[in-house]
Amino acid sequence: MSMPTRRQFLTLAGTLPFALSPSRRAWAKPRARVVIVGGGFGGVTCAKYLKRADPSLEVTLVTPQRQFVTCPLSNAVLVGMQELASLTYSYDHLRDRHGVRVIYSTASALDPLKHRVTLKNGTTLTYDRLVLSPGVEFPAGALEGYDAAASKIFPHAWEAGPQTLLLRRQLEAMPDGGLVVLTSPEAPFRCPPGPYERASLIAHYLKTHKPKSKVVILDAKDTFTKHELFRAAWKRLYPQTLEWVSGSQGGRVTRVDPKSKTVHTEFEQYRAAVTNIIPPQRAAAIVRAVGLDQGTGWCPVRGSTFESTVHPGIHVIGDAAIANPMPKSAFSANNQAKVCAGAIVAMLRGEAIPQPVLMNTCYSLVAPDYGISIAAVYRVSNDKIFTIPGSEGISPLDAPDEYRAREAEYTRAWYANITADTFA
Repeated sequence: MSMPTRRQFLTLAGTLPFALSPSRRAWAKPRARVVIVGGGFGGVTCAKYLKRADPSLEVTLVTPQRQFVTCPLSNAVLVGMQELASLTYSYDHLRDRHGVRVIYSTASALDPLKHRVTLKNGTTLTYDRLVLSPGVEFPAGALEGYDAAASKIFPHAWEAGPQTLLLRRQLEAMPDGGLVVLTSPEAPFRCPPGPYERASLIAHYLKTHKPKSKVVILDAKDTFTKHELFRAAWKRLYPQTLEWVSGSQGGRVTRVDPKSKTVHTEFEQYRAAVTNIIPPQRAAAIVRAVGLDQGTGWCPVRGSTFESTVHPGIHVIGDAAIANPMPKSAFSANNQAKVCAGAIVAMLRGEAIPQPVLMNTCYSLVAPDYGISIAAVYRVSNDKIFTIPGSEGISPLDAPDEYRAREAEYTRAWYANITADTFA
């Protein structure tokens, strides 16, 4: 296929879903209320674009933290390529520029029949439409031996912030010649290529600063996103530094023992200097409390509106939603949020819901000057999301060094664009 340039793709991806939403004009019923739970890429984007589509809406965003730290590029923080402050954003622009009411609290209960959200601080909010973008949680017991206490010894760093810095300190303190073990769970989970980008950048760090050390990936799967691109890069850049063990070859982790600092697979056990456990995941508890996940751990939605198939009036976007074949990525959450915002405005006005075009693009750093990427475009039919045939793009396996260096630049440019669109 003829792929657009990266600049064209980023521009199109940032504008198309909103272009599909209804034009700006006065809402007939004043102060319709939309409550959004979750202050990440999905929730913040949805709040911003709702107010851009119809400034008369009363939009309230509920988020537990006063600042948001992005998971994208947090792997670079782990190995000292960036500092955490460069990934940290406030919600001031939502309040000051867009007129969104921001409440710093946690949603503790939902009442879909009364259209009510109860917050941990005791506040009760009522809504005409509710948007949930709460992200993921790590269920205790999903991996034997791994819980909140274990994460202080075997950090997951799958929520950027203190865990990111903990894992970074462990890597820095590790003696040369030490072993790093990283585990990757069964799908689905947040950011499918994330574990492999992380292992790549750790390998770069070890090769540069601790050349006698090694990183081993214990994987529950036999294949993964950008599999061929990562494997080719590892063979070229880190043949002695990085090892990937697939599920069928003994990579499936069965339990961990933080006390003895061991990781057990079906056939072996590993005792590493640093262990990064990326545990199994599911949608955050607030969506499961009212059965939005139907007991599966993830929430089915209608592809044209992201409205729950379980409870009308509630929309679920981002990592918590089942939006296959879209991956659980920041780009997907941002894209879904724009489509959801357009659909909500149309539904409140009693207008026809626009048929969306959805997209995802995903960049990964294998080294500071070596990037890889994939992209796809999706349409919706009968409320199901489908990949448009021929729309998928992937970096060529035989690309020269100059191409890989440009992909690394595009990775940083993509991050600058999506954070500006969401938080600026």
